Amino acid sequence: MKNAFLNEFETKKALSEFIMQADKLSMDVKCAEFETAFALKQGRKEAVLFNSGGSANLCMLQALKNLGKLNDGDNIGFSALTWSTNTMPIIQMNMNPIAIDCEPDTLNVMSWNLLERLNTTSLKALFLTNVLGFTGDLEEIKRICDERKIILIEDNCESLGTVLPAGKAGNFSIGSSFSFFVAHHMSTIEGGMVCTDDEEFAEMLRISRANGWDRNLSAKQQVKWRKKFDINSEFDAKYTFYDLGFNFRPTEITGFLGLYQLQFLDSNINTRESNYLKLEAIIKENDDLLNLKHDHISVLSTFAFPVVCKTSELREKYLAQFSGAGIEIRPMIAGNMQNQPFYKKYAKDIFELPGSDFLHHNGFYCGNYPELTEKDLQTISSCLYKY
Repeated sequence: MKNAFLNEFETKKALSEFIMQADKLSMDVKCAEFETAFALKQGRKEAVLFNSGGSANLCMLQALKNLGKLNDGDNIGFSALTWSTNTMPIIQMNMNPIAIDCEPDTLNVMSWNLLERLNTTSLKALFLTNVLGFTGDLEEIKRICDERKIILIEDNCESLGTVLPAGKAGNFSIGSSFSFFVAHHMSTIEGGMVCTDDEEFAEMLRISRANGWDRNLSAKQQVKWRKKFDINSEFDAKYTFYDLGFNFRPTEITGFLGLYQLQFLDSNINTRESNYLKLEAIIKENDDLLNLKHDHISVLSTFAFPVVCKTSELREKYLAQFSGAGIEIRPMIAGNMQNQPFYKKYAKDIFELPGSDFLHHNGFYCGNYPELTEKDLQTISSCLYKY
């Protein structure tokens, strides 16, 4: 992103005015208002705001452990092409990470990748990453998980706004995380969200988000917890910790910025899709590059513009073209997560992942965001042609 926010000056001005008049800047009413508005936008019953998307991922697993749905030593499948904060929480929660391969032409775990892993390895949960605005065949993956009683969780931090015929990305699971870090679809500087239709899960997320206490629950929920543990005074209740938690609370600045940036989201998504389709037309004419499949997706809300070359030698060529044009480029997320030093240190199961290895060695991406000018798009286009 060129700026921290869409409509940067207007947003900063509104933020400064909010800070000057706000009575409280720790988590309060603006955070709650943003949760309500975001849940409505995403089309889920509950939204729980966090200080980051990474915190949201970690807290989802903690909440599922607190509820007894997951336990130490459980096998947790995850998309091999992902970011560290999708995989590290599995290890931090004393569970066993099981990498699932991703298809080069969709960037994602597909149902057949999941079935292949299930042929040899049982899973208690599957923590999918919806990669760079693209997704796998989520409806079929959900059907498999439901049939086999596998808990499905989505990291949707890169795919806010992507829609499949069966629903929005992020709405196929017990819970899905979103990130509002700078350069994501929406920016609150730092910030994240979990969306869910499971009220018990949302309740435990709010307990686990804030030290394990009940202060952020509804009055009815508070009564339930206090009766369960025979807490009879408000004084004692304020300092009673019911289960394991963290301090992952956001600030009112996060809540305000989220509400303010939400008004720009629809046009943001439309522009991202339009940008991608313009550049994709060039990819289709270049046989050095892989054309990514998204015909199972109705609205493609791309986080970035991925480039997948057919060989690693070709990647070097196109990296040089992009770098020479002054375009910032990055690896394909973190590549095959099994290749990362931390993973080799802590994970006990290593699998053959040909698709993820292909993306690791042959892929990279550059930014796609609404503030790209026609000149910017032409510069990127010039790097995609075969010379």
